[in-house]
Amino acid sequence: MPVPVPRQRAIPAVESGQAQAARAAGGPLKEEAHRDVTAVNGTGATLTLLLIEDDPAGSPIVPDLLDPAGKPIRVRTARNLTEAERLLTDDVHCILLDLALPAPGGSDTDDELAVLRHVLKLAPRHAVLALTASGDAERGAEAVRVGAQDYLFRDELDGRLLSRAIRYAVERKRSDTAERRLAEGRLRAQENRRLERGLLPTPLLEGSCLRFAARYRPGRSRALLGGDFYDAVRTPDGTVHAMIGDVCGHGPDEAALGVELRIAWRALTLAGLCGDELLNTMQQVLEHERADEEIFATLCTVDIAPDGRRAGLCLAGHPAPLVARPGRPARLLPYENNGPALGLLPGARWPRMQVELGAEWSLMLYTDGLIEGRVGEGGERLGQDGMLEMIRRQLSEGLRGEELLRAAVSEVRDLNGGELTDDVAVVLLDRTR
Repeated sequence: MPVPVPRQRAIPAVESGQAQAARAAGGPLKEEAHRDVTAVNGTGATLTLLLIEDDPAGSPIVPDLLDPAGKPIRVRTARNLTEAERLLTDDVHCILLDLALPAPGGSDTDDELAVLRHVLKLAPRHAVLALTASGDAERGAEAVRVGAQDYLFRDELDGRLLSRAIRYAVERKRSDTAERRLAEGRLRAQENRRLERGLLPTPLLEGSCLRFAARYRPGRSRALLGGDFYDAVRTPDGTVHAMIGDVCGHGPDEAALGVELRIAWRALTLAGLCGDELLNTMQQVLEHERADEEIFATLCTVDIAPDGRRAGLCLAGHPAPLVARPGRPARLLPYENNGPALGLLPGARWPRMQVELGAEWSLMLYTDGLIEGRVGEGGERLGQDGMLEMIRRQLSEGLRGEELLRAAVSEVRDLNGGELTDDVAVVLLDRTR
């Protein structure tokens, strides 16, 4: 005859956030066993239990374990942790652990739950039921606090009770894992938003007659963020400063370094630095902040005179900007005096080139993600010439500002046959009469 669950043991000992919310709302706990069983064994797969006990063959709880469909639950037995580690494969759903087993390695310890801690470390993705002596509810509750899904009394078990406990434990473990992943996802989203605010700043162009537009698209491996960065500010003398840069490599460290470099550029520019002096200081910032000496960054900076008719240009290993004027084909600005990328050569210099823009113009700064996409089945790169031809055509079609940038990035992606592997950042400054 089935033995009822002892009153001093709460089932479930630990509830998921969803379960707590259901109870707080006065609702049932997932319709109790029926829905839990469906979630655990809805695919028809056989449940597998790993029993870790010093005398598993003599245990009265091994036989008569049935799943909801009446099929026997597969049971594997291990006499010690060494055997358990060998038998712990991905198809094991639950572990039933005897807390009376000796501590790992046979060492003396005051920690009564050392064996449980070892199993939890060994099997972080598996549900664990702790098996303890009758009346030792305090030890069982402590096992749940440590990480077990539930605890059971050795001398008050039968097959039906254990089968139900296994199904509950597996479902609670899945629920807890999903809840933890959801929480981790929220934290990552918050971190991404903070990084995104740093990478995608609000330009400080109040009082300027120039129009600003930008487009940013991370590569597919980062999903939300990459190492490209840009910014634009207007200093009190009326000069508009803009820049775009690219940290080599991919990942959160490179994205964070891009944010640091952008903030450093804005602070140094507002402090009055420009040209070679600014880039030299930026290189020092990069050298101090990078995680590896192999990391470098390319950078393009322009400072547009208050009258808007000319600009200074500095290139640190970066592609030259594109300029378009009415009645003339778009072209690349000179890049013969392109200096090295930041972080490559100590004591490097970055010449500042003077560029005549005229009365009406559009200036486009971009990262190499825009020109390194593939074109066609041959694997050929789009390159600067291909980009230049594309922008000329889009300008002739009347595209301007945000619309032009959106069309350019979209067409590059289509030519590549799908998502680009590198980040893409594009900045457009326009001056009209």
